[in-house]
Amino acid sequence: MISLKTLNTPPDEQLQNLGWDWMLGQDTLPYLTNEVVVLRADEADAYYEAANELFEMFVAAGQHIIDENRFAELGIPANLVELIKLSWDDDRNIHLYGRFDLAGGIDGKPIKLIEFNADTATCLPETAVVQYAHLKANGFDESHQFNAVFETLTGQFEELLAMNPDLQPTLLLSAMRDFPEDDANVMLLGEAAREADFEIEFDFVDNVEFSADEGIFWQNPKDGQFEKLDFWFKLVPWESIAEDEPELLKILTEIVRKRLAVILNPAYTLLFQSKYILKILWELYPNHPLLLEADTQPLSGKACVEKVLFGREGANVRILNADGSERQAVDGDYNAYPKIYQEYVEFPKDSTGHSYQAGVFYAGEACGLGFRRGGLILDNTAGFVGHVID
Repeated sequence: MISLKTLNTPPDEQLQNLGWDWMLGQDTLPYLTNEVVVLRADEADAYYEAANELFEMFVAAGQHIIDENRFAELGIPANLVELIKLSWDDDRNIHLYGRFDLAGGIDGKPIKLIEFNADTATCLPETAVVQYAHLKANGFDESHQFNAVFETLTGQFEELLAMNPDLQPTLLLSAMRDFPEDDANVMLLGEAAREADFEIEFDFVDNVEFSADEGIFWQNPKDGQFEKLDFWFKLVPWESIAEDEPELLKILTEIVRKRLAVILNPAYTLLFQSKYILKILWELYPNHPLLLEADTQPLSGKACVEKVLFGREGANVRILNADGSERQAVDGDYNAYPKIYQEYVEFPKDSTGHSYQAGVFYAGEACGLGFRRGGLILDNTAGFVGHVID
């Protein structure tokens, strides 16, 4: 059973004091609560260790996919394979950050991997800033939370500069237009990059100019001049670029090949993002304590979860009972993708029956924990709940 504690003072004033006024917009705060999940120190440590071990397993699985040429099984668009290999083979293309979604970890229940949001993970502002501010507003010391997301991201950006001394420390961060949650995530990444001595600019992806011979450019609204930036972070899924913008993908492949810019997250993160990797992990590490069985067909005699290879926010997820009947389903826009079936596991619940899924951010190492709260399937209606180590 999930144990909750109510912290009476909301984080609004703390966020304003930190200069994070943009977090107070209506698009972010309504789904936050004044409750936090209470954890023991050893439970927080176990989440940290699990995410670190899982990342090593994902890297081994990624190498296996490349060595065995299993891209098609993962649903990887053929036009993306070359860029995946280019970015994988050059260590200067570091994976900036991602988020592991995990079941269990509380009340002695084993931690189990649900999936890895490796390419375009969100929930950064909630995890890094809001729950920290909530903690401070109620007089708790920061040691009472597993949360070094901002500092660890800053370290990743410093590492990026150290590994790419031939490039200028100029970073453009882009999201798609009309998604305020994405803007908030990109702004937090920009603040971490600024701390690491990057010069940063923000603009929507449709305003960015790309040249296969010159690189990535941003038009400065002050003087109308185009400025080249040597690093580009895009909160746009790689599979969407490959499927919807094949000409842009050709240009990006040339940009990476010619070292005209570093693109974050690198294209190889789509190997980790595809839920087919859950099957490959089970092949490579059968019965590993952090894994759930996964296959391309429903699991015989076991309740399982049907997922599409590139679904997001619980869309197009179905829970199937052991006899194959449907327990619950969520519609969505991703149904054309192939399916994968993962053994069903109960999420921890609170006294009102809400389910809790742990999200552990990974940025070179595991660095922060938050929880999403909702029903049997955690979709885009799920709330965010912080935590306190007591």
